[in-house]
Amino acid sequence: MSGDYASLIAAARAGGAERRRLALAIALGFGAVVAAGGLLATSGYLISRAAQRPEILALSVAIVGVRAFALARAVLRYGERLASHDAALRLLGRVRASFYRRLAPLVPGDLGAAGAVGSATRGATGIDPHAGRRGGPGEDLGGGPRGGDLLSRFVGDVDALQDLYLRALAPPIVAALAICAAALAAWLILPAAGPVVFVCLLLAATVVPALAALLSASAGRRQAPARAALTDELVETIAGASELAVAGRAGERIARLRAADARLARLARRDGLAAGAATALASAATGASVVAVLLVAVPAAHSGALAGVLVAALALLVLAAFEALAPLPLAARRMHACARAAGRLQELTDREPSVRDPARPRALPAAGELVVRDVSARYAPEEPWVLEHVSLRLAPGRRVALVGPSGAGKTTLAQLLVRFRDPDAGGVSIGGVDLRELTQEDVRRAVTYAAQDAHLFNTTVRENVLLARRSASEAELWEALAAAGAAEWVRSLPDGLDTLVGENGAVLSGGQRQRIALARALLSDARLLVLDEPTAHLDRASAAAVMSDIVAGAGERGVLAITHCDVAAELFDELWELRGGILYKVK
Repeated sequence: MSGDYASLIAAARAGGAERRRLALAIALGFGAVVAAGGLLATSGYLISRAAQRPEILALSVAIVGVRAFALARAVLRYGERLASHDAALRLLGRVRASFYRRLAPLVPGDLGAAGAVGSATRGATGIDPHAGRRGGPGEDLGGGPRGGDLLSRFVGDVDALQDLYLRALAPPIVAALAICAAALAAWLILPAAGPVVFVCLLLAATVVPALAALLSASAGRRQAPARAALTDELVETIAGASELAVAGRAGERIARLRAADARLARLARRDGLAAGAATALASAATGASVVAVLLVAVPAAHSGALAGVLVAALALLVLAAFEALAPLPLAARRMHACARAAGRLQELTDREPSVRDPARPRALPAAGELVVRDVSARYAPEEPWVLEHVSLRLAPGRRVALVGPSGAGKTTLAQLLVRFRDPDAGGVSIGGVDLRELTQEDVRRAVTYAAQDAHLFNTTVRENVLLARRSASEAELWEALAAAGAAEWVRSLPDGLDTLVGENGAVLSGGQRQRIALARALLSDARLLVLDEPTAHLDRASAAAVMSDIVAGAGERGVLAITHCDVAAELFDELWELRGGILYKVK
């Protein structure tokens, strides 16, 4: 847990400019507490004095004071809420952007992005599609979070940190200032009451939150993992809904969801009980403090050391001070939650990406072929080789096909060509410059990779294709769609290019999704195209037609088409087969 608090301190320091807004929120909050104290103390004096039936003019100052304190309290509290929420939301935006910047370099090689998809299928069906094989692209070899857990961290844990300023840091500071101010005011009214007020408020501000934190610590530590587990179950269930229905396993999966939800609900109820206990303790502490002050004030009033009309003012002053102490139990619990969230985020962002840009990158060559030289690769030192001594060339204008069974290492080779990962031995160069000497952005400007599970965004066909090149004209857009064999189909749609494709192309067939991803790759400015399973989800005749369209539509660009299906050798200048990580030339 100490590591989580170290992460929390780092997150608080990362607030930067938000610290000024936090200071403003604290000042306004303290002002609101002072106004509340003044309001109640003045009201107590006014009621006591009015009971003596003096002239109305004798009460005018107190009446004006009550009105002034009431208005000031409302204005200051509104300003405090505005400033604190502004700081919290700005911190949230800063943390989310920082988290994404740290996350992006880890994708896909260091987070197992493909593995998140694979785990969804494995969890939904109860079958591991990669059982018995290590090192495949569908495995999360780095021990990274699964899809739902990653989503939970990016959404739930990041959102939890908005409470860092709003409910965790500001209330204790305001409470400390309020304790000092209330003790000083009580001392000015009755010197003997000052220490009593200070001790009572200090005990209430430390013991009650500590007990609340102790009661909720166990549930708080386990809520984030439980929420992540539930999210992961939901993501996997949604991803594998069709397979579950076909396999008749929907009931079993629903039972697992209910069990995960019940576990999270139990922890939430336990946290709720802790909150209730904290509220009860706070109420008891408030009553005890008022009684303690009255035990000092009443004898002083009898002895004449304190005016009788000030007894109520002194008691109500203590009650007003507890307004600043009321958020402390919640602050203690939110501090635990923020620390846990910060620790989970840092656990992920502390990972160092295996692929990094060089300190002094070289310029991208304007021309030249992509050369794979005696490359070997594996996913971990103790794992078997996925690729062994592979050599390959891809020049602009050349058409190269790479075939082989699933699991042969084809996707791994494709990822090496765009620096999603680096080889363990050998090297990949373009124009005579090793890819490791170039920035990843430059590599991917020259070499475009269309993965077999390329993502489609929940927007229109147009926007999904234009992702490759925003400046493309309408005519270029249709040319890319025609080269991917999708133009006729898109024209037949009611809204044409403006047809929504749904989340990850949910309203499209597998073949239609693949054609849009191909069109995106063909629209890019890259001079070399790496197409992983470009004819997946297509029947034999359609696959042959699409492959022919790709070869014809690529123009002067080099094309490496990777597939596990048979291809028409006459369409390609070279034909290679990859078996067991070893490359064999067929043509």
